[in-house]
Amino acid sequence: MSLSDWLKQEGVPALHGIDTRMITKYVRDRSEVLGKIEFDDQPIELESPNSRNLIGECSITEPQLFGKGNTHRVLAVDCGTKHSIIRNLVQRDCEVKLVPWNYDFTQEEFDGLFISNGPGDPLTVPELIQNVKTVIDQGRKQPIFGICMGNQITALAAGAKSYKLPMGNRGHNQPVRNLLNGQAFITSQNHGYAIDDTTLPEGFHPLFVNCNDGTNEGIFHESRPIVTAQFHPEANGGPTDTMFMFDTFKSMMESPNCSIKASIPNPAVAPAKLKLNKVLMLGSGGLSIGQAGEFDYSGSQAVKALKEEGLKTVLMNPNIASVQTNAVGDKQADTVYFLPVTAQFVEEVIAKERPDGIVLSMGGQTALNVGVELHKKGILDKYNVKVLGTQVDMIMATEDREIFASRLKEINEKLAPSIAVENVPDAVKAAREIKYPVMVRAAYCLGGLGSGLCETEEQLVDLCTKAFQMTNQVLIEKSLKGWKEVEYEVVRDCADNCVTVCNMENFDPLGVHTGDSIVVAPSQTLSNQEYHMLRETAIKVVRHFSIVGECNIQYALDPVSLDYCIIEINARLSRSSALASKATGYPLAFIAAKLGLNIQLPEITNMTTGKTTACFEPSLDYIVTKIPRWDLDRFFRTPKEIGSAMKSVGEVMAIGRSFEESLQKALRMTHPSISGFTQSLPAGKSYPSDYDLEEALRIPSNTRIHAICKAFNDGYSVDRIHELTNIDKWFLHKLQYIVEHGDELQKCSDVSALSVETLKTAKSLGFSDKQIGNLCGSSEADSRSARLGKGIVPWVKQIDTMAAEYPAMTNYLYCTYNGAEHDLTFDDNGTMVLGCGPYHIGSSVEFDWCAVSAIRTLREMGKKTIVVNHNPETVSTDFDECDRLYFDELSLERVLDIYQLENSTGVIISVGGQIPNNLALPLHNNGVNVLGTSPLDIDAAESRARFSAILDDIGVGQAPWRSLTSLDDALDFAASVGYPCLLRPSFVLSGSAMNVVYDPEEMKAFLKAATELSQEHPVVITKFVEGAREVEMDAVARNGVVVAHAVSEHVENAGVHSGDATLIMPAQTLTNQQVDKIYEITRKIASRFSISGPLNMQFLVTDDNIMVIELNLRASRTCPFVSKTIGTDLVKVATKVMVGAELDLKELPTLETPHNPVDYVGIKAPMFSWPRLRDADPLLRCEMSSTGEVACFAPDVHTAFLKSLISAGFKLPPKGGNIMIGIQQSFQPAFLPTAKKLHDLGYKLCATEATAEYLNKHNIPADIVGWPASDNTCENVGIATKLIQEKAIDLVINLPNNNTKYVQDNYMIRRMSIDSQTPLVTNFQIAKLLTESLAKEDQMRPDSLFHYQKRATV
Repeated sequence: MSLSDWLKQEGVPALHGIDTRMITKYVRDRSEVLGKIEFDDQPIELESPNSRNLIGECSITEPQLFGKGNTHRVLAVDCGTKHSIIRNLVQRDCEVKLVPWNYDFTQEEFDGLFISNGPGDPLTVPELIQNVKTVIDQGRKQPIFGICMGNQITALAAGAKSYKLPMGNRGHNQPVRNLLNGQAFITSQNHGYAIDDTTLPEGFHPLFVNCNDGTNEGIFHESRPIVTAQFHPEANGGPTDTMFMFDTFKSMMESPNCSIKASIPNPAVAPAKLKLNKVLMLGSGGLSIGQAGEFDYSGSQAVKALKEEGLKTVLMNPNIASVQTNAVGDKQADTVYFLPVTAQFVEEVIAKERPDGIVLSMGGQTALNVGVELHKKGILDKYNVKVLGTQVDMIMATEDREIFASRLKEINEKLAPSIAVENVPDAVKAAREIKYPVMVRAAYCLGGLGSGLCETEEQLVDLCTKAFQMTNQVLIEKSLKGWKEVEYEVVRDCADNCVTVCNMENFDPLGVHTGDSIVVAPSQTLSNQEYHMLRETAIKVVRHFSIVGECNIQYALDPVSLDYCIIEINARLSRSSALASKATGYPLAFIAAKLGLNIQLPEITNMTTGKTTACFEPSLDYIVTKIPRWDLDRFFRTPKEIGSAMKSVGEVMAIGRSFEESLQKALRMTHPSISGFTQSLPAGKSYPSDYDLEEALRIPSNTRIHAICKAFNDGYSVDRIHELTNIDKWFLHKLQYIVEHGDELQKCSDVSALSVETLKTAKSLGFSDKQIGNLCGSSEADSRSARLGKGIVPWVKQIDTMAAEYPAMTNYLYCTYNGAEHDLTFDDNGTMVLGCGPYHIGSSVEFDWCAVSAIRTLREMGKKTIVVNHNPETVSTDFDECDRLYFDELSLERVLDIYQLENSTGVIISVGGQIPNNLALPLHNNGVNVLGTSPLDIDAAESRARFSAILDDIGVGQAPWRSLTSLDDALDFAASVGYPCLLRPSFVLSGSAMNVVYDPEEMKAFLKAATELSQEHPVVITKFVEGAREVEMDAVARNGVVVAHAVSEHVENAGVHSGDATLIMPAQTLTNQQVDKIYEITRKIASRFSISGPLNMQFLVTDDNIMVIELNLRASRTCPFVSKTIGTDLVKVATKVMVGAELDLKELPTLETPHNPVDYVGIKAPMFSWPRLRDADPLLRCEMSSTGEVACFAPDVHTAFLKSLISAGFKLPPKGGNIMIGIQQSFQPAFLPTAKKLHDLGYKLCATEATAEYLNKHNIPADIVGWPASDNTCENVGIATKLIQEKAIDLVINLPNNNTKYVQDNYMIRRMSIDSQTPLVTNFQIAKLLTESLAKEDQMRPDSLFHYQKRATV
């Protein structure tokens, strides 16, 4: 039965489509407001309820008895008593005599007097006040306890005064503080009047106070058993944190002479605020699947909090692209170390910096694991370093599956039946005992790495074998697949004050990692009972584990009962923490950092309101939807199914005032090709001919949400889809409604003919203009015009953590069609900066760095800033980074809406990567002032064919090329220039669908993929130049003249995408003549494209030629690296250029005055997530594969390279270790010196048969290893994959090419290296540099960029 059906059945009227936020603000700003709800044919007069005796209207008229025969006789005065109050008293062995409000109880005998809650003004019941006064004056020893109205009646009877509150305190999240012991609680309240503390007579004192507005929340008598609470301890639909008040009442009845202080539970004495001087914070390193940009955001918040407290901060983080690792700024650490976050390097930094404290909770699993290692080795004790926040023993208790389970049993909490094991045979034994299917969970791993569902013993053995390569313990757990998954973000301080900041529900049932699931906040399908049951459990568990700071707890909840199990606790900031922070506006990392210093929650201000406390649970008058962003299509061997091991590389967060609106917005945010909840697959891909819809519904995948839409379109019912997916029917009914309304829109062949009501409904359900136009056979422009013509516009709303009950001091905004007014005025006329959207391969944290740099530069110049972005992992979406933050879509529709509403002076589109860059021309065509380089020139540079033609026109060299119109055209070009060739689609990032082609079959397959991705623009084919080096130019030009630049060089030859390449700065192999030629080309191109802003160019360099690969008229992924390396922020310079500010050219690295490092070298290394991508081949190609990057610095190339490799997770082979080599025949002569060097360094070599034979011929000893799949000539040799799996190999060098004979064998060797956590090198230039560098392993020092640049300025 639907809610509508139930309301009709019960005869209950209901309102919908009301802007409740608007009403709240109206009441808030006007104090007392009268209102009425009337039907058109039933007018009623306005009447003030405050003048009526509402208590008399709802009180009983005759006494009633409950719990007859119980021990304690309680006389309860009914002012409107809640049943749950009576139940709580009866449960505590009380016989409750409930009497009317005006009952004379002054001569009655009782063990305790209770005055209940009730409505209205307490002054309307003078008889009751007089009766209570009489009892007080009698001096009885029996206790008096009042709740809500009972507090006011008791205080008035004592002689105090009451007053009307401006709006009243209402809801289930009101924070109060016990003035006797300082403890804070979250309470349920519903009152419009309060007691004036200052009028309490002698002997009476305030007991509780509201943490937000300071109003009275209860009183007590210093020597008599009188106590009250303005809040509702018993609230059945709210928190039960203060249920102890009933126990206090009972204990006072049992011991009337006992003081209130002794009767109320007292927490342990809270430790004093820590007195520290310097704090070391460990970062998470480069971004990877499971550990991404959320830790840049969290770490940046933490640094800000620590500096606010006057502490010196030292940061260790090799993530060169993060905002957190900036060297300059009020929000930045005092010292930054670009070093590997390993126990060895951390100890060296501790010895050098001598910090008092260390923060482990802001750097993901990396920092946590290192912290545990430092603790076990006694290093923290050795240097007297205090761990801030949750202590290491408790971190270990949450990470170690066996300890975790035993600790939960201590408090009778539920965990799925499980057994912790330390080897594969024990895992098999445990699974047989628990019964299949089972869930495998690896200890000390992030993002579900090493976890998975096993239906069979074969699957279990395979998964556990891989899991034990990365951990020493796994948990074999009974599968609860199909249960709901729910998360709570919990905050606790050193005084045991504890609040749940955000509750989130997974759209996908248990079995899909929460990082790969659609997540909704607040939860939509939980009952009040379920919600508070899990909330109470979360607080109990967090207290039991002595968490200090922030913690995430995940549950499995049976959808058909109240049964639940705890899945895990993360005793640190997590991906969900960043999402919760952005979803609620509550800065969890900032608060957690303060709590780590033993600052108590009630003492921290809510930064959003500027006046209320951080000790509260946010109110959300909107719905947030998070959807992951996957890039699985890049890896053709990797299955598209998703499960308990995370695979997504990023996420988006959408805000709406209905689930449908929020979901459709989020879907569009994940990829520009998605128009909403439709059956169309991302990136224009087609359903395969053998597509099995029911299988697609049954098995979760990265496209299941689109399969659900297809199922509805194919006539599937909600019940059938639920049966196949276990997705809650509430969500499915909402999705069905979207489909049904889409069908209604499709009936109209002209968008302008849609009725206002139909169009309004579509927009309130999250349909975009483009989506509506598509359904009606019209263009997006026609759809927008029709909408505006009907006066339908989005409303701008604030996220303020308090649902408008208090004015917001920050402008954290979103757009919605479910509203009736704007929350603010538009008179700033600010400059818009478009952010990067979701992190994905090719567009990651480096573009957030660029955006933040632009925003901060604009604010330094006194300009108002407007930011649009929808990535919850970013610093740019931190509410205090800009003047106005729109957490919304980066679409033409939404950017135009905001631009026009704000009357913006201009838009910067060139610092957020490809998504905003692709909007340049559409925005320009709609009259938007795009700042910087002309959109017409940007468009020309993005179009491969037009750009290549321009290069020919200005005489700049490039590889032979052709714009393709057909496969025959491509084959003809290949016949003309010879293979290999390179296919290049237009308007793409990170080499999407870019491939080197070696034969006609590959040409056909790869051309199809490129055409699908770039349907509106021709694909360009070029001759692939083999053996060329690749060089990058990052620069800023003003009116076509370069004003700043930096040149870096790839270690790998061309053919590896620049995002996957290892970059060196300064360039090591370029001659002066080659540099001059690069400068000349740069000047020509900057002038031809009239560039005003950032640019990035890539060059092919051979001995006798320099050719341009491509031009990006935007900031690039290398911008943070080169900017930090040379000490000049290129984005800051570009921002000044784009807004016409003055530049001091004498300070800038122009082409005439480069700022190349002299005493140090910087090396940027890619960060890969191969272990997450099952079956993916870890070979590097033209299409980017890396998920992040790190950089380190040293006086020479070799030690900088080693530090960068270690930072990227590469384990150097131990001295005398075993190295396995497999190289294609054509590499053998060039590789020979490298092999000899490895031998001379003392490494033991083994190799595949032909390679071993070649090495031995040259007196380089190498044992033969056998191929894993092909026949081996030599007998009794170890099989390569088995040796790797058995950890007999310390490094694998595998160098195939297109002529490789043993394709499958080499793939198996590479994949086994990944699955066994064995270091792998697949590039010749990297293998050569690594070998040279290993000779200098002992020369690595903990110095970093900060030290080199500081020396240079002294």
